Amino acid sequence: MIRRAGAADAAALTAIAHAAKRHWGYPEAWIALWERDLTVSPELIERYPVHVAVDGDVLVGFYALTFAGADCELEHFWVMPARMGGGVGRTLFEHAIERCHAIGAGRLWISADPNAEGFYQRLGARRVGEVPSTPAGRTLPRLERLTTPR
Repeated sequence: MIRRAGAADAAALTAIAHAAKRHWGYPEAWIALWERDLTVSPELIERYPVHVAVDGDVLVGFYALTFAGADCELEHFWVMPARMGGGVGRTLFEHAIERCHAIGAGRLWISADPNAEGFYQRLGARRVGEVPSTPAGRTLPRLERLTTPR
């Protein structure tokens, strides 16, 4: 089931983001550099569309959308490592695309973790460039996904 996140979910969503990032084996020093980017605040949840995938009463993944002009930006997209590869990510991504389409956004922009680029490409995103990241010299794939139904 997918539902809108509430401010009370912020700590659990932050924990999911940290667990998912650690899944890729990044050094703890890098995780510390990304602390702000991996944190989901109650204010973000109240201001923007944030949706969670729930299995029973357990949160297993989530996404957050922000807005980039007339388009959407995928601000967060995380799935618990134990649930990766089981369809949670696909379901969440399709939900995000539907939400963007429903508000009239023509594109969803994604600055992806390099380990997740293939996932997004399998769901119709295409690489359009790179964006700088941290630590210095690291870049992230920049992807776009049209939101029109296929």
